[in-house]
Amino acid sequence: MKLVVTVVGKDRVGIIATVSSILAENNVNIISINQNIMNSFFNMVLIAEVSDKNIKLQELQKILKEKGTELNVDIKVQHEEIFNAMHTI
Repeated sequence: MKLVVTVVGKDRVGIIATVSSILAENNVNIISINQNIMNSFFNMVLIAEVSDKNIKLQELQKILKEKGTELNVDIKVQHEEIFNAMHTI
């Protein structure tokens, strides 16, 4: 299953390291990552691949949402198909 992970918030040290560490700990493979910083605001879109055998989507969403709260950023994890459907006009 492919996932889209988005991170938005005020830039600070360790955002990418924290998110990628959580993904690695849960055997989630990062396929593509794109990030930028504009006027001190951090924005990242990450495409990842995971098997339901490793971790359930809802569990990963909960872990990253809680970590986002700690980092003061908004982290969302969506199934790629849902993300694409939401962004198709």
